[in-house]
Amino acid sequence: MANDLAPENCQGEILSRLKRIEGQVRGITRMIEENRSCSDIIMQLAAIKAAISQVGASVLSAYLASCLEAEIEEEKVKKALAEFTPLLKKWF
Repeated sequence: MANDLAPENCQGEILSRLKRIEGQVRGITRMIEENRSCSDIIMQLAAIKAAISQVGASVLSAYLASCLEAEIEEEKVKKALAEFTPLLKKWF
């Protein structure tokens, strides 16, 4: 199977989000080294958790699109994804 995260599918967006998350993790490392409050650290960890969930939703959506495209017509795929993707993102 072709790469489900090929550039035309969403690779750039996902890589950008992951790099942002990577920066957030480095920020938390600094916060711990600087003895910042646990509440501040937890708040940042919650933000990372939400960001990772969004990346997961994007990857899952791309995979679903790839699977559906192999099975049904393109227009039906677009319609199904337009209905499915917002629900998926609400779940995560």
